[in-house]
Amino acid sequence: MTTDDISGMGPLVARLSRGGQRLRQADRTHPWVLDTAVVLLVFLLFCLPDLFHDGAGDGDGDGDGPRRFRLVFTQLPVAGMLALQAGLVLPLLWRRRKPLAAFATITAVFVLQWILGTALRADIALFVALYSLALHGRLRQLPWACAAMAAAMALVAVRVSSAVSVWDALFFLLSTATAALALGLMVRIRRAQLAGLRDRAARLEIERDQRSRLATATERTRVAREMHDIVGHNLSVIITLADAGSYAADIAPERGKEALRLIGDTGRQALNELRRVLGVLRAAADGPPGGPELSPQPGIVDIGALCAKVRAAGLQVVYRTSGDVDPLDGGVQLTVYRIVQEALTNTLKHADTDTRVHLAILVEDRRLTIRVQDTGPATRSGPPNEEGHGLVGMRERAALYGGSVSAGPTGGGGWCVEAVLDLTPQGGDR
Repeated sequence: MTTDDISGMGPLVARLSRGGQRLRQADRTHPWVLDTAVVLLVFLLFCLPDLFHDGAGDGDGDGDGPRRFRLVFTQLPVAGMLALQAGLVLPLLWRRRKPLAAFATITAVFVLQWILGTALRADIALFVALYSLALHGRLRQLPWACAAMAAAMALVAVRVSSAVSVWDALFFLLSTATAALALGLMVRIRRAQLAGLRDRAARLEIERDQRSRLATATERTRVAREMHDIVGHNLSVIITLADAGSYAADIAPERGKEALRLIGDTGRQALNELRRVLGVLRAAADGPPGGPELSPQPGIVDIGALCAKVRAAGLQVVYRTSGDVDPLDGGVQLTVYRIVQEALTNTLKHADTDTRVHLAILVEDRRLTIRVQDTGPATRSGPPNEEGHGLVGMRERAALYGGSVSAGPTGGGGWCVEAVLDLTPQGGDR
């Protein structure tokens, strides 16, 4: 076969495939059409020749075939032949809906026919019924059906033993039955494989959509957390500075000017951080190379400037670190910065101007501890038994590193937030 022949088969295969799909769709819509067509085909090909063939089994020697083979069978009247043919062919109408019942009925008529000593071409219906049982029936029914089939074939072999060797007849008949059974099982397995592939494709599509929705929800949560940390903290500082500036405008104008300057610096920093977050979102959505240059995420080194702004807002902040914090990776440093920022923001919201805050960051082996304790009121305003978004955000950030966050009043008055992060690398030994 040449290359042109192979390439020319493409449209033919496509047309055959489309035709097969249309036939399967029509069969699902009108299944009785195919069942009726099978019955009519068997009747036309195998029943009519018996009805119109003169001397197929008579004993006077007329007809084709060796005489000794023709003497084996008994000639039935047309009415009896029609009755047997109907019993063999009509059960094929429900061969797909009730394959076991169809097979049992056809087998019973087949056995009765051979007990009467007559042979009909319509016996092909028994092999069609076995094929249908293997394809549509329950697998545990097949052993019983095979045993019944073997017994029926043995009966036929005995009836024709005067003309053909019993073993030769059994070999031919059982080979035909085995072919019908194997064909039905092969089609059944193929259909099961195709159904499995379609089901797997549907599951993969659902999983893809779920992963997409999960990624979207995760990104939305991350952005919301970043926006909360940026906007919440800076607005709290701006509000506190504005209140202090308005109070000091008449008493100490220079302090009022300093408050306005700090408000401007805080607002510009918040605006820059918002641009950075939105710039990352645009870069992720568009993905063009050579996007806008973005400032790095804040880290532990920026906590000093954060404390300075909080001090300018009126709080007394004592900040210390213990251990080597410089080698920490950027993700851990961002988490530490955001937790400290949220804790200081909450203190700024709820504490008085003379509140003293002790901030400590301790690195010990594979454990990092953040402790923010203030001397402000031991209670925080808000609905009872309800945590704010800030504390939830802190716990989410800590959970990324196998850590935890606890917050509550201290024994001597005031409020304490403590976060513990696990610095063990993912997959490392603990």
